[in-house]
Formats: sequence, C-alpha cells, structure tokens
Amino acid sequence: MVRSELANSGAAPKIPRPTTLRESVFEAILELIVNGSLSPGQHLAESELAELLGVSRQPVREALQMLSGEGWVDLRPGHGAFVHAPTVQEADQLLAVRALLETESARLAALNSDAAGVARLREVCARGLRALEADDIDASVAANSELHALITELSGNAVLAELASQVSRRVRWYHTPVARQRGRDSWEEHDQLINAIEARDEIRAAEIMRDHTEHTRSSYLEQRAAEPAEPQEPAPAARRRRPRSLSAS
Repeated sequence: MVRSELANSGAAPKIPRPTTLRESVFEAILELIVNGSLSPGQHLAESELAELLGVSRQPVREALQMLSGEGWVDLRPGHGAFVHAPTVQEADQLLAVRALLETESARLAALNSDAAGVARLREVCARGLRALEADDIDASVAANSELHALITELSGNAVLAELASQVSRRVRWYHTPVARQRGRDSWEEHDQLINAIEARDEIRAAEIMRDHTEHTRSSYLEQRAAEPAEPQEPAPAARRRRPRSLSAS
C-alpha cells in the first residue's frame, strides 16, 4: 500500500547508483581520447590499456564495447579496436549544431546573467589566457570548455544546457587540435563576448558567438584538408603505441 502511494506520488528519493569498474574505465579511456592522448585511428590494445589503468582486461573489453556503441571507438573484426576517426562531414555537422546552440546561449546569457556571472566568466577567461601564454594547451582547452559551459548555464535555459552538454565532449575533441592555431584570437573573442554579455547586448553577444564558433569550425576543417589522406585499412602494428599517462589529462 505504502509502496503504491509513493510510486504514484513520485516523491520517492532516488538512490545514487555506485559507479561500476566498467564505467570508470569507460570514462578514463574516453578522457584519453578527448584530450588527444589516444589519437584518431590509433589501435587500442586491451592488454596495454589494462596495464595503464591498473585493471584486468575484462572491464577494458566491456568499456570498449560501450565506447563503440557511442561512436568513440571502431571495432574491426580480425583487427581489434581503434579510436574512431571522425569524417570531415561528421565534424562539420556537429560544429554547425554547436554554433546554433551556443549562439542562442550567448543571446540569452546577455539577457539573464548578473554581475556575479560576468565575474565568473572573466575569471575563466583570464585563466585560459594564462594557460595559453604558458603553452599549456590542455589547460587552455579545459578553460575554453568551462567558459562555454558557463555561458550556457547563464542562459537560464535548462533544455538548451542539456543539449549543449551532449555535444560538449566532441566539441572539445575537435577543438584540441586547433587550440594552438586559434591562439590569442580565440581568447580575445571570448573577451569581446563577455563585454557584450555584461552590456546586456543580446544581438552583439549572439553575433560574436556565431562568428567565434565559425572561426573554430573553419580552422578545424582547414587543418583536416591539409592532412595527408589516411589509408583505408591502417595497419594495426603501425598504430600501436602507448598513450600518455593518465596524469596528462
């Protein structure tokens, strides 16, 4: 009777589910992919990943299956697992969607943010610029992701924030290779964007964000166009190399 009443009321508290070893390994490998320690097309040897992460091969095998299901890893019968190499079309489509979401985030942030929110944006922007000047690309990319997520948070639109979070990791994956190329220009654009948000100029904020995301998209596509063509079936032995330590992430 009590169970039925609780179920109908929707008031029953949700009990946190403990993270399984498989899920922890999934997150660790995914972070290595996103931060570039594991390169697109690189062969993923279960034994090497197990040794690196200090686990057995079974959770690694299960995590690779999960990563395959989400499009981060390609499983090739007879060859093994490889980091997914996104096509130009994949990247172009995702970055185009990102531009739409973040342009609206910037517009709403200009309408809804307060002095405290602007101060948080300036702190993250300053931190990202310091990382860039120190040539700490990992920290610069992390600050870039944090700043964009904060703008979405300040938009006050929970649905928009949820949608943006769904593409944020892939955006970070695509942004990392061009972060040094974009360099100071990117952070100067961030500064202009924050100024527009502080001035509550929604039109200007949307315009700056639209141009900003387009610059990143163009830089990524230009870099991909300059890359040598990949062989159709890369030799696993040629791809086999140890990723950097997890501490690098």
